[in-house]
Amino acid sequence: MISFDDFKKAEIRIGKILSAEKIPEGTKLLKLSVDFGTETRQIMSGIAKEFPDPSVLVGREAPFIVNLEPRTILGHESQGMILATDGTEGIVLLHPASDVPPGSPVK
Repeated sequence: MISFDDFKKAEIRIGKILSAEKIPEGTKLLKLSVDFGTETRQIMSGIAKEFPDPSVLVGREAPFIVNLEPRTILGHESQGMILATDGTEGIVLLHPASDVPPGSPVK
């Protein structure tokens, strides 16, 4: 259990995926370029098995945690984390019910 104050520290924003590509060094890793309105960030995500054609992610909106410390994964810097869940047939990305501007905070 974490306190509500600890939870409030996570900054979750909607990002729009501009590009998605497989990373040859890892079978599970995708490199995403994500628009957050005022900036574009590189996000590394272990969802490649669920998205064998990563181009299907381009243009999709999803929530991302944007205030994690950057982390290097297989030589690539990740500047956040995409939020997803396990569905009956694999990973399912979360998304807003209607279009929102990139960078919109999740409240």
